[in-house]
Amino acid sequence: MAGLAESGSNPDVDLLYDINGLADDAPHWLNRIVEFVGEYGLLLAMVLLIVWCWWGVRRRPGGAEEAASSVAALVWAPLAAAVAVLVNVPIRGFVERPRPFRDHQGLEVLVSGKTDYSFVSDHATLTMAMAVGLFVAHRRFGLVGIGIALLEGFCRVYMGVHYPTDVIGGFALGTAVALLLSPVASMLLTPVLRAVDRSPRTGRLVRSRSARAGDLEGFARGARPEVAAEERDLAA
Repeated sequence: MAGLAESGSNPDVDLLYDINGLADDAPHWLNRIVEFVGEYGLLLAMVLLIVWCWWGVRRRPGGAEEAASSVAALVWAPLAAAVAVLVNVPIRGFVERPRPFRDHQGLEVLVSGKTDYSFVSDHATLTMAMAVGLFVAHRRFGLVGIGIALLEGFCRVYMGVHYPTDVIGGFALGTAVALLLSPVASMLLTPVLRAVDRSPRTGRLVRSRSARAGDLEGFARGARPEVAAEERDLAA
């Protein structure tokens, strides 16, 4: 399977040259920006997006069960990325696809030192697994995350370090791991987050003070009619 996409007439290779060819016409400073963004920036942006979502979710009014379930889904997003990359290790060893610049001349390679195999893209796998995990937890943030993952895939081809099908394979792998294992992850993580929520020291990782105060206030409002009814019964 090492000969995957060796032919220059392969649409995968044609698309590689079309996208990577943009780097030939781009100014040097733009290529340096894409290099940083594609190698580190978008991964960092995805992590910050998850943290931003967590900060909002923990402040949202609601019961302990809902909060634990929501935060558990967010915790699963980076864990899904880690699991997906581990799954990719044997896939890379089985396919043994060389980096595109090893088989094809004239590519503008923006990142040097890539000596491992190409299929599937770790960066595409990581970002899409986190994005899909985030989508399960919060639709709006998840859509932003999917947009970041798609941009990551484009950057990897633009940089000349992956074929388009490497990126598509990474997207498929990240999505499959995040979705298929999500029910199991929720079942395992939600009780852990419930225990964290009950702890006076770590509880604010699940629910903020304002969320807890709102929960207690709602409980108190709900209890007042019962107290009033009990007082009327006693008076009668």
